Amino acid sequence: MAQLIKLGAAATDNWQTLEIAEGETPETVALPTGDVIFPLAVWQARKAEIISCHKRIGLLLQPDERVEDVAADLDYFIVIAVNFPKFVDGRGYSTASLLRQRYHYQGELRAVGDVLHDQLFFYQRVGFDSYALKDGKNLVHAIEAGFKPFSDAYQTSTTQPQPHFRRRA
Repeated sequence: MAQLIKLGAAATDNWQTLEIAEGETPETVALPTGDVIFPLAVWQARKAEIISCHKRIGLLLQPDERVEDVAADLDYFIVIAVNFPKFVDGRGYSTASLLRQRYHYQGELRAVGDVLHDQLFFYQRVGFDSYALKDGKNLVHAIEAGFKPFSDAYQTSTTQPQPHFRRRA
């Protein structure tokens, strides 16, 4: 089970992620109760049923899935988890940036998958506010070292809209 960092501190994860097993389809998979993060395919296939049965809904986006496909539904989601299947796959950064900057998503934005402590600073800059740290990684070290590898950043970001040269004046 992944360790969760939320708003820079260790947190308890009350969400379960629905996984589609071999032989199941988005239309036939059993929907669990409670706080569930649904894959995009399940959301698209059973949106009305999910809305009627769940008060708190989460969404899981894979790297090849488009934010534009759910832009009109963002108000339904308490949490959106963006999967990083490999630490070298940076498409999730663009997804997070689009959700925060273009679509003004205000809910929890969670990085999941191959999440390492040395990427936390960069995840935070594009708008992530929670992180499911990869199994086997040191949670305390990640919190202490992951968010401050640099004293400042020159570029603008979701968390810092002014470039360095404007801030120092």
